[in-house]
Amino acid sequence: MAIMITDECINCGACEPECPNTAIYEGGIEWNYSDGTNLRQIELEDGSSMEASAEQEPLSDEFYYIVSTKCTECIGFHEEPQCAAVCPVDCCVDDPDQPETEEELLAKKAWLHAE
Repeated sequence: MAIMITDECINCGACEPECPNTAIYEGGIEWNYSDGTNLRQIELEDGSSMEASAEQEPLSDEFYYIVSTKCTECIGFHEEPQCAAVCPVDCCVDDPDQPETEEELLAKKAWLHAE
């Protein structure tokens, strides 16, 4: 399951540099799939595609946020999610709306970092 940042976030920014997938962004900052990955094109669910570098709307304007489609819970990189390990207020928690198995997280890692 992907990690999410709750509204208890104090915007300290400790989590952002720890993410191996660059899935964490400051509130109000646009994101894209190519940040920290090897992605160049993204195939969308409707069969169309887009440039991975295309800027996406921020998921939060107030707090740091995690893009769930880029979050692998640090599987394949570390023993535990690094954002949760460094968060001083424990606001990096499992996202109950994004259940994923270890196999799914490893497949996502392979997709994000394919050569």
